[in-house]
Amino acid sequence: MSKQSFKSWYKSGEPGIWMSGGAVAIAVIMTIGLMAVIAVRGLGHFWPSDVIEARYSVPGQPVQMLLGELVQEEEVTRERLAGAGLPIPADAPEFMRRDLFKVGNRDLTGADFTWLVGDWLSEHKTPEDIVVLERREWGNFYGRLVNVQEAGKVVAEGDAAWAELQKRIERVDGLQAKLNKLHKGEIGAINHGLERLRLQERRLELDGQLSDQAKADLAAERAELNARYQGLEAELVALNAEFDRDSATFKAIDGREVNLTLGKLVHAYKPNAMGPLDKTGFYFAKLWEFLSDEPREANTEGGIFPAIFGTVMMTLIMAILVTPFGVLAAVYLREYAKQGAMTRIIRIAVNNLAGVPAIVYGVFGLGFFVYMVGGSIDRLFFPEAAPAPTFGTPGLLWASVTLAILAVPVVIVATEEGLARIPRAVREGSLALGATKAETLWKVVLPMASPAMMTGLILAVARAAGEVAPLMLVGVVKLAPTLPVDGNYPFVHLDQKIMHLGFHIYDVGFQSPNVEAARPLVFATALLLVLVIALLNFAAVAIRNRLREKYKALEN
Repeated sequence: MSKQSFKSWYKSGEPGIWMSGGAVAIAVIMTIGLMAVIAVRGLGHFWPSDVIEARYSVPGQPVQMLLGELVQEEEVTRERLAGAGLPIPADAPEFMRRDLFKVGNRDLTGADFTWLVGDWLSEHKTPEDIVVLERREWGNFYGRLVNVQEAGKVVAEGDAAWAELQKRIERVDGLQAKLNKLHKGEIGAINHGLERLRLQERRLELDGQLSDQAKADLAAERAELNARYQGLEAELVALNAEFDRDSATFKAIDGREVNLTLGKLVHAYKPNAMGPLDKTGFYFAKLWEFLSDEPREANTEGGIFPAIFGTVMMTLIMAILVTPFGVLAAVYLREYAKQGAMTRIIRIAVNNLAGVPAIVYGVFGLGFFVYMVGGSIDRLFFPEAAPAPTFGTPGLLWASVTLAILAVPVVIVATEEGLARIPRAVREGSLALGATKAETLWKVVLPMASPAMMTGLILAVARAAGEVAPLMLVGVVKLAPTLPVDGNYPFVHLDQKIMHLGFHIYDVGFQSPNVEAARPLVFATALLLVLVIALLNFAAVAIRNRLREKYKALEN
């Protein structure tokens, strides 16, 4: 290529096009790669890995038997292993393999995971009789099934014990479902009714209206609720007795036998005896459990449904709050406010608000919404609950309002740009046909600007749904398994604290007492948070595209 032709090619703008396309391609590849890493590290956690039985021979020490899942392998220098206190021989190779095993049995050994020198492992086997127990407490247990017992008496052992164990675990799962229904349904409704009566009595007392007749009426209602509770309590005692009836004995790799009540087990399976189809079915069952169940074991086991529900509900409430305020502010600034120095200052302030750190909004929300507004609401409308706060404490409503304040500048800017793009001739044509300014704004301008409003909402959702710092101050907590929506009046409890996927990631990743167990859940939850935000955004984008197609003819 000659110098002249190179200049012509450069001036044509093609280099910029290729550079821009290359930058976009690199960004897309990096994003896809990041998502792939998160998906593999997170979703692979639910696959039932084979359990290895091996001999571990440390030089100069007695031989130990190992039973566990291989989680990670890495090459390290012998100096690093020697620095960890291991007896590394002088003739050992420069690099040695170090393996991370999940050995479970934390109640026996004190730790779920252990690092071992892979070169000292021998006689690897995967016996089909190895049983993995997922427990409600103390993590996994690895061992062999000895027998199954009912009320302390052995009912099955040997080859027949496994089928009997599965049948009785299925029975216990049914009892667990009934217990959950009692606790969260009928007993929860009775407790809610008793609390309502207590507050009603206190309000009547404060108003000076607690007459003998009112006391009698309240006492009658309370007696009825207590009678219902007595009946449910008898049923609850019977269910608990049935729940704790069955147990099983298991032998750990070191020979110790442990008797476990089946009510403490979530799953019992033999991964080494499972085929590909069985493992696939188990994998999807575990994945569904992760999406639909409540967390356990300091959030390192179980599911994250309360966090999913809290994230989606808070984001939807935020969107409902931020859209009208952002649109009204943009309409006033563009259509009604006099375009002068004050208007320019307001626009600069709005743009600056978009760059304020999120934690500042959290502090503002805590001080203004929670303590000032919420405290005032409690004094005016809930004096009977004092000194316990109702709205004067962090909760779902204040978390949503704080995020709305955080996101409203984005909606204002996007809506203003949409209003500015509408041709002046459209407004003048509407006015010429006899419409008032308000009618023109409501029936012509705002519908045409609706795609821009949706763009602002998309950007607001994308920013607000992933925020964590302000939520730690205004309503999100580590564990809140009770959902803010139930069958008790007023059905939606905006004063209740919630869980959030972003805070769950922070808590599990940085506050967990069991780092190795929490690590895959951090990846899985991060992937789920991205997918939730993407689904919310896709829904908003679909609505925006429909609106854009609907009003394209008017814009032209």
